[in-house]
Formats: sequence, structure tokens, C-alpha cells
Amino acid sequence: MTTRRNFIGTAAAAAGLICSPAILRAAEQPQTQYTVPDRFMPKVVRVKQSIPAGEIHIVTGRHYLYYMLGEGQAIRYGVAVGAEGLNFRGSAVVGRKEEWPSWRPTQAMIEREPEKYGPLADGMEGGPNNPLGARAMYLYRSGRDTAYRIHGTPQPWTIGRSVSSGCIRMVNDHAVDLYERVPTGTRVTVYS
Repeated sequence: MTTRRNFIGTAAAAAGLICSPAILRAAEQPQTQYTVPDRFMPKVVRVKQSIPAGEIHIVTGRHYLYYMLGEGQAIRYGVAVGAEGLNFRGSAVVGRKEEWPSWRPTQAMIEREPEKYGPLADGMEGGPNNPLGARAMYLYRSGRDTAYRIHGTPQPWTIGRSVSSGCIRMVNDHAVDLYERVPTGTRVTVYS
């Protein structure tokens, strides 16, 4: 059985990671001319040999998502982790996928920031400014939507950080790449 410690240890050693990045709050930044740091760009890394191909493993404390390729390799993507994503642990499956998904803030988000999210209580159509970005993969347990998502973001400067809202955010292009690789039913495991 793969434990969080074994998974992280193998991935960290292969990637040359020594410590996790500091947990930061994302500041509002203009989207123009932002470059995601190299360490959060997609990269093939070595992981524990026994992890099956086709699975997704997310290490929220390190802000990385791993798509397993098999034979001890994975594509590592940088992610941002919202408050909702920090609360999710364990296993799920990709139960549904959407291109340019619509979005509605959770009740907790509306209560936490009513000025920001209250006007969007009825939802927002998909598009380039939608918080779910270009693609969304919806996580299910026992056939039920968990309300947790792996999704794109129109705020690439948040990658590598812990942010106030959202689940697991990816650069839109990276979310599209993962979306195309992942069929419905893909197993997802989330570690802290």
C-alpha cells in the first residue's frame, strides 16, 4: 500500500525537493505578462515504481499534482490549493468532466466574502474569466459528487500557493492537458 510518506519521499527525492513551499495567500495580481515559476511547470519526474499508471495523486502541502505514467514516472504539475481543497483527503474518482464549465460559489464562500461572491450566487457561465477555468474534473465518492474539483484558473499567479477559495487549481493549459489524458473513472488520491 502506498502511503503519503512513501509517495512524497520517492517523488521528492527524484525531483530534488527538500522542503515544501511556504503557505502563502495569493495577492490579487494582474494576469498580463505573468510567468509561472519553472518548478510549477509540467515535468516528468520519478515516483515510486509500484504506483499504477493512469492515477492522479495530489500532495496539497507541496502544491503538486502527479499524473502517473507508469514504470516509476509521472507528470508533475504545479497547483494552487483553495480552502476547500485543503479540507479534502483520501480517494475519489473523476466522475464527470466539463469543458468551459459553469460555476456557482459555495454557501461558505458567499458567507466568507459576501461582497465578492453574493452577486454570483446564481452562478456564472463558462468562459475565460470563470473561476473553474478552461476545464474541470469533478471528484466523486460512491457515485456522489463531493463538490471538490480539479480545474483550470484565470489566475495563474496563484499556482504554488494556498488561496482563500477553490479546490485544486491548475494553469488553464495544464488543466486542458490533464483533461485530455484522464478518462472518467480515473482514481484520485489527495494527501496533505
